[in-house]
Amino acid sequence: MLNKGRAGLAVVTGSAGSIGQAIATKLLDAGWEVTGLDLGPPSVRHDRYRHISVDLCDEQASRPIIDGLRGVRALVHAAGMLRVGRLDQMVISDGQRMWRLHVDAAARMVQALVPPMCEQQDGRVVLIGSRVAQGMPGRSQYAASKAALVALARSWASEVAAQGVTVNVVSPAATQTRMLEDPARAASAPRVPPIGRFIQPDEIAALVTFLLSPSAAAITGQDIAICGGASLPC
Repeated sequence: MLNKGRAGLAVVTGSAGSIGQAIATKLLDAGWEVTGLDLGPPSVRHDRYRHISVDLCDEQASRPIIDGLRGVRALVHAAGMLRVGRLDQMVISDGQRMWRLHVDAAARMVQALVPPMCEQQDGRVVLIGSRVAQGMPGRSQYAASKAALVALARSWASEVAAQGVTVNVVSPAATQTRMLEDPARAASAPRVPPIGRFIQPDEIAALVTFLLSPSAAAITGQDIAICGGASLPC
């Protein structure tokens, strides 16, 4: 079981973004040490926070950094990007970059960090997915990469459940992040959930923090929606 005192070291990708920053901050408040991986500069300041600037899409550049991480008890893969386009307007290179960031980077990090967790009989992995994974007009490439995370998580969870490691996906609906202001998504406007507002990054962070806690030891292989009612029948 996870130590109930100092929680241990968590690696959070995308820690300079809205969701990743909220997760890193919440984990620090809960007693974790946090190493943040992001292409951008640090947005978290704390004596238990270490920031590493890296492009996770670049396997050659990121491999030695990932392999150099030691003593990791939790991985949260929150790094993400969104490019939109209906089927006649898709940019193939955009889809390839989303796949490298969302899927390939997750696989490389899990392959490096989870075996030591299994040896210690102790570990947590949370992948940030999306409600869009079920399909949405204009977002097929993004949806495909996020849907892949669910299949990966369920497969990995079944492999490591007996070793005390859990693997889950948290899938938010439209969230109040800087992505909402990105001109690149103008062709596919976000849908406000039935609760009448966007999901807040702190709400996602609270769920992730719980999934990393000892109380969540029996939750694994799940795709957990935080959707403000978006998954309810019309």
